[in-house]
Amino acid sequence: MFRIWAKLFKENRMLKDTVVEDESTDTRTHKVFHALDEICYRFDLGKPIWLDATITDFKRHAKARFTQDNFIESIDFDYMELQIIEED
Repeated sequence: MFRIWAKLFKENRMLKDTVVEDESTDTRTHKVFHALDEICYRFDLGKPIWLDATITDFKRHAKARFTQDNFIESIDFDYMELQIIEED
């Protein structure tokens, strides 16, 4: 089972969160991209851009923050955080 937790923060307060589960046999990368698609759909957001710093943090800590720099359109929160909470 692969689970990823997404949270939206504004002024150090969590506004929304959701957990996406994936039981497919896809690669880890595909699971992350599918989960991100589902998260953006649930939060009604455009897809963020993976900057080099975001990729590096995600590889090191299994956690990434997407700020306004990662989004093309304007966002009404400070950042979105993704964190892998379970993978087998």
